Amino acid sequence: MVAATALVTLLVAGLASLFMAWAIGAGSSGSTPFAPAVGANAVSIMRAGFLVGILGLLGAVLQGANVTEAVGTELVGGVELSAAAATIALLLAATLVAIGIFTGYPIATAFTVTGAVIGVGLAMGGDSAWDKYTEIAALWIGTPFVGGGGVVYVLATVLVALVVAGVTYRRATLDPDRAQRRFLLVLGGLVAFSAGGSQVGLALGPLVPLLDGYVPLTALLLGGGLGLLAGSWTGAPRMIKALSQDYAALGPNRSIAALIPSFALAQTAVFFGIPVSFNQIIVSAIIGSGYAASGGKGEVSARKMGYTLLAWVASLAGALGIGYGCFLLFDAL
Repeated sequence: MVAATALVTLLVAGLASLFMAWAIGAGSSGSTPFAPAVGANAVSIMRAGFLVGILGLLGAVLQGANVTEAVGTELVGGVELSAAAATIALLLAATLVAIGIFTGYPIATAFTVTGAVIGVGLAMGGDSAWDKYTEIAALWIGTPFVGGGGVVYVLATVLVALVVAGVTYRRATLDPDRAQRRFLLVLGGLVAFSAGGSQVGLALGPLVPLLDGYVPLTALLLGGGLGLLAGSWTGAPRMIKALSQDYAALGPNRSIAALIPSFALAQTAVFFGIPVSFNQIIVSAIIGSGYAASGGKGEVSARKMGYTLLAWVASLAGALGIGYGCFLLFDAL
């Protein structure tokens, strides 16, 4: 009886993980990498969804291990997540992300997953992993400053001048606009690959303590990558439209300015095993480039920005509190 109950709980945890992978693919991993390119009319919305799905799958398999292990074992000390705790964390985080998808507001996926995992882990009696929290907070807080505002504008002028001129000099002299759009697609592809490497860990991390020694990590990453791909193909177009058209009227230069720091931050997060939200990275970059180009006189909806910031903060605090309460309630039954 106990074994059957454990098997059912593990099955539910696996289904919750797949749902989370779909939600991430439809949201942050699927929508953010090519949103600037779509805003600059470099690629269609549907084609962007197709490309990001394929590249996200490759990134998940080849670069997803660090963040997956960090989410599964490093957010709370002294305990390992049980099947019930993993299920609660994944269902809670996926529900919040899905709400963001269907309402059109980009919920920061890393905030919801991190909050939910920490919440259930603390409810199990675990210890706070302050060293890891410091690493995560440093990257999260630094994202708007690296990804937005004046830094983006400087990166745009310097790196676009050097990289684009160096790599696509001949084509740029013949057709500068076309060369810029092609460069946007290349950058979007790099960001999509990096997104898969970071975001798959948010869906799979809670399963690591449960499946360690039974399922190879590569196989787990492949399954999560397929979940991301399914989400990108079925749900990402709506969020791509929201990010590319609702936040700023982008041109090629501002789009490139948004993608360059996004790729750098993504690879930093993957290297150090830090869960990071691509919604936060790209939205900060889009808003910053929009303000820099317009001199801070508009083109970005202040009301939309306010709701987005509130959603980010609420998703972290809400996921942590609800996860803590839900596990205590489940444990008391």
